[in-house]
Amino acid sequence: MAKVEIYTKMGCPYCVRALRLLAQKGVEPIEYDITMGGPKRAEMLARKPDAMTVPQIFIDDRAIGGSDDLAALDRAGGLDPLLAG
Repeated sequence: MAKVEIYTKMGCPYCVRALRLLAQKGVEPIEYDITMGGPKRAEMLARKPDAMTVPQIFIDDRAIGGSDDLAALDRAGGLDPLLAG
């Protein structure tokens, strides 16, 4: 199984949607809460400098994007192969 990381903020409906899709796939991602900023927010921006919103999702260090990007990848049939590693 691939390593899945997600940067989230408290109260973010898009974060909830992305986490729900991942859970449906049987994935328990490593979640980083950046609600208050801090070093994890800086880490997210270092990994994806143009990231202005959350969630930001990474699968095996590959930047996927946000919730809409994750859902589009799933609809296109590309998510399951990435998750399989």
